[in-house]
Amino acid sequence: MIHAEGLTRRFRVRKRTIEAVQGIDLHVEAGELVALLGPNGAGKSTLLRMLTTLLPPTSGRVTVAGHDVLTDPTGVRSAIGYVGQKSSTGENFLVRDELITQARSYGLSRAHARQRADEALRLLDLQPLAARKPATLSGGQRRRVDVAMCLLHRPRLLFLDEPSTGLDPQSRANLWEHVLRLREQHGMTLFLTTHYLDEADRMAERVLIIDRGRIIADGTAQGLKRELAGDQVVVTVVDPTEAATATAVAERMPAVTAVETDATTVRLRVPRAETALPEYLRTLDAAGITAVTAETRRSTLDDVFLSLTGRSLREGDATDQDDGAHS
Repeated sequence: MIHAEGLTRRFRVRKRTIEAVQGIDLHVEAGELVALLGPNGAGKSTLLRMLTTLLPPTSGRVTVAGHDVLTDPTGVRSAIGYVGQKSSTGENFLVRDELITQARSYGLSRAHARQRADEALRLLDLQPLAARKPATLSGGQRRRVDVAMCLLHRPRLLFLDEPSTGLDPQSRANLWEHVLRLREQHGMTLFLTTHYLDEADRMAERVLIIDRGRIIADGTAQGLKRELAGDQVVVTVVDPTEAATATAVAERMPAVTAVETDATTVRLRVPRAETALPEYLRTLDAAGITAVTAETRRSTLDDVFLSLTGRSLREGDATDQDDGAHS
């Protein structure tokens, strides 16, 4: 569905050449749900804009839905839907009229456009809002209208750029309920960016992490967390002397990949906390040490990024290129 080789995009910023995307190789199969994660300025939106024909790559080759982005952008646009970070609807037109106009722009007859508009309203539970103007809608309602606008030509591939940013938790959950139902019903491929790590963790079948214009991790959320971050076991003991002994015990355990000690607290990094904790407590008991408290913590995708870069995914980096930079 998406095949990119050596995809690069350079910008001129303050007389400097910056590579916002650097030689990315990317392959997405039909039907996948892929989440692209990265801090501000990592190149997420630049990559999406190239894949959706909004920015030409400086070098490399990319085909989307079987169409070359450079030589057949019209073919790409006919096969995809794109929900950008900003609302695509006008402020002063009725929702249903906006949908009909959008459908007509894809060459549908007036009757067919009305049919598709009504279908999209029904699929996203927007019928009660059909005669309202987008300016009067809530943020969650407007994002559902944005998705509806992208479905009128029945795309095989849907790009979503930060679709739920700024929405309250209920509106986020409602939007994703509709999007995932649409995917199930129509077998669409979804490629999305999000700042909400829980969204990618729960819903994406595959997670890509981008940093400074390069893909630095690719896999399932569970696989990346297990292989690159691991879980954490946290145990407190009576005094620092016992903590030193507990640290030495942990360092001899084969499953432990890292140990940190802070006063009376010992933290272990392990692949599976639920199996490591009982073993650790038994070993401590055999050494004559009693744990005062013990807990486990599951790793997150932010831990994966931290282990790869030493930084948090939630951190913005002022030295990174701006995703919205212009050539």
